[in-house]
Amino acid sequence: MSLKSQKTAALLVIIAFAAIYIVWGSTYFFIKIAEQGGIPPFLLGALRFTAAGLLLMGWCAIKKEKIFVLKDIFTAAITGLLVLFVGTGPVIWAEKVLPSAMAAILVSSTPIWFVLLDKAHWSINFKNRATISGLVIGFAGVVLLFSDQIGSIFKGMDTHAELPWMLLVLLGEISWVLGSLYSKHNPVSISASVNTAWQMIAAGIAYIPVSVLRGECHHLNLHHIHTGGWLGLLYLIIFGSIAAFGAYVWLLQVRPAIQVSTYAYVNPVIAVLLGVMFAGEDISLKQIGGLVIILASVLLINLAKYRKEKKALELAG
Repeated sequence: MSLKSQKTAALLVIIAFAAIYIVWGSTYFFIKIAEQGGIPPFLLGALRFTAAGLLLMGWCAIKKEKIFVLKDIFTAAITGLLVLFVGTGPVIWAEKVLPSAMAAILVSSTPIWFVLLDKAHWSINFKNRATISGLVIGFAGVVLLFSDQIGSIFKGMDTHAELPWMLLVLLGEISWVLGSLYSKHNPVSISASVNTAWQMIAAGIAYIPVSVLRGECHHLNLHHIHTGGWLGLLYLIIFGSIAAFGAYVWLLQVRPAIQVSTYAYVNPVIAVLLGVMFAGEDISLKQIGGLVIILASVLLINLAKYRKEKKALELAG
């Protein structure tokens, strides 16, 4: 690979990480806007992923990419259902009961599940002190970030009522990780864009019967959906799904899964900062400390991978 090609590849990786770090961090904000604008949660999932998948597939068709490969469609559908439906659906459902801070902490356990469930890389990940330290420090940073909310949550928490929802979110995160690892270890012949499109279409279709069974469509009145709801949906389709999820699918193929999973630590940081800037929310010194610790942990994990790759290149040279 030429120096120019290496620089181009490195730039694409940086852009893709920026997408899953920043754009996905902003989706919490826009999901809230869309739901407050009158779009029910599971219908939102159906509209978001089906529309994003069809738009991306249309673009792939215009570029005359290979689309209909039955084996690859099956692989993509399994991944999409595990990640976007079973993985994301429980979070959407549980947030109606669980405080957002608790949901954010449970979701931030994703990098830890990647280490525990990625058996193929146990010998690498468990021997890397920087990676393990970064994971522990990052999770501690998330807990510190939401420590004020955690205190009030446990004071008024009905354990018997909320514990099942907490377990449901954890099972969703495990499904997300299993789907991601399945995608990484089962490469397809179709392009990353076509693969992403099939994943989103499969998930979007799966959301439809759930929305119908919950009566969301029956009680829906399009005239009651505000402009903010449509704008939130549009942002989630274009940026949250096509751009960010497409970047995630591609990164899983070119970068270590544990490195890609650091988005789960950065997303709460972006969500908090957006709340401060646009929703007028306050931020304490304790939260600022949590933000710094999270970013330091992500740097530690990425630095460890960078040093390892640099050493390998030097030995190869």
